[in-house]
Amino acid sequence: MENKLKLQTKKRVPKIGEVIDDPTKNQVPWSERFSYSLSDFACNLSFQMVGTYLMFFYTDVFGLAAAAVGTLFLVARIIDAFDGPFWGIMIDHTHTKWGKSRPYFLWFSAPFAVFCVLVFSAPQMSMGMKLVWAYITYIGVDILYSAVNIPITSVLPSLTSNPQERVTLSTIRQFMGTTGGTIVTVIVLPLVAWFGGSNASKGWFLTALTVGVIALILLLIVFKNIHERVQTRSSKKSIPVKTAIKALKKNWPWAIIIFINFIYWLGMQTRSQVTVYFFKYNMHNADLASLILGIQIVSLLAIVATPWTSKKIGKRNTMLMGMLLAIAGQLILDVGAHSLNVLIIIVGTVVGYLGTGFVSGLIAVMLADAVDYGEWKNGVRAEGMVTSFSSFSAKLGMGFGGVITGFILTAGGYVANHTQTAQSLNAIEANYVWVPIIGFGLSAIALLFYRVDHIEGKMQSDLQAKHEKENKEDTVAN
Repeated sequence: MENKLKLQTKKRVPKIGEVIDDPTKNQVPWSERFSYSLSDFACNLSFQMVGTYLMFFYTDVFGLAAAAVGTLFLVARIIDAFDGPFWGIMIDHTHTKWGKSRPYFLWFSAPFAVFCVLVFSAPQMSMGMKLVWAYITYIGVDILYSAVNIPITSVLPSLTSNPQERVTLSTIRQFMGTTGGTIVTVIVLPLVAWFGGSNASKGWFLTALTVGVIALILLLIVFKNIHERVQTRSSKKSIPVKTAIKALKKNWPWAIIIFINFIYWLGMQTRSQVTVYFFKYNMHNADLASLILGIQIVSLLAIVATPWTSKKIGKRNTMLMGMLLAIAGQLILDVGAHSLNVLIIIVGTVVGYLGTGFVSGLIAVMLADAVDYGEWKNGVRAEGMVTSFSSFSAKLGMGFGGVITGFILTAGGYVANHTQTAQSLNAIEANYVWVPIIGFGLSAIALLFYRVDHIEGKMQSDLQAKHEKENKEDTVAN
């Protein structure tokens, strides 16, 4: 009888392909969910202003040549090849009473906010010194963005071990991040005009100052209210670099998501940063840029639906659906761009943003899964190393997007604040429509090789057993 009871109470191991479905396990309180979401709201509020408007600020306000700006973005990306993994290594070596990732919000939120303001400053100096100023401030804000953005992803596996709760957390985070990004793209140009009037430089500086102060306050709230509750043997100690790198060995889910993150953001960046150019020169109505960028708000519908769709059809298929919708939106956009039809452009933008809404909410979740996969396959749990490449790959994609935009504009003969030739108008349109299609298409192809959804149940079960065994051993040892 006793043996029978033991058999009945023995924990069932999920089969391959079966997803663990326990919505009550390791849930995070709503107050903490909201605080976590403010991290992306703050980062998008500030860095979306950099990503969307900095090239326009450099060329049409600060007076730099488009090719010089493109080169700056490329140099910054080369530096990112080191600063992204650097912050990941630092996180893996951090061990404080606040945890491994959480203290970075406290330590680097103020420096990041300061550089968000400096990058939109336009001091009076020679053209050579202007370029030096741009290099120092842009590379500075880029490095400090990694310091506060990488922890947003690296802390997710430590907030909960429940896969569905991770999707919920990432969805709420992305909802708020998209909201922050949408708000800043809509209000920036009106705020610049309101603060500066005829003095554009003053308007950009005061707008950046306002956004920077808000971002600082929100990041400090994040630090105060989130908690790293998933503690494993490796999370309680510093991980040597050589050991952390082992987490990447044959970690194909990680490799696929990092590639997608790179090529996806390359496409997104080219479209967003050339939007102002497109409506100023192709459509002869720069005010429409804020309206079109504001349509990003519709992506919230897809973000809210992501937990449901990922549960029904899987995370991979949900993201793939989003990529295909994004491609369809760009094709509709092409029709509107050729005919200069605002209504068609709006329809294409809505369809595209619905697609990207399904994508953006899942990248962080899939990277958290890659952390688990690295531990499952290689026995090494290195949240910092695995997730640091998220910021690196996204910024690398955004940087190459800036390079591509700058050189296509230059090849087309773009001249700031002048009537554009037919060739330069075509160059603007190519950035706005076709580069993003290539990025979304390559991402969709890469997703066909992603297989984690089929093994997630067994992976989580094995890891849970491993952690329970380690905790018992550590308790006995102490």
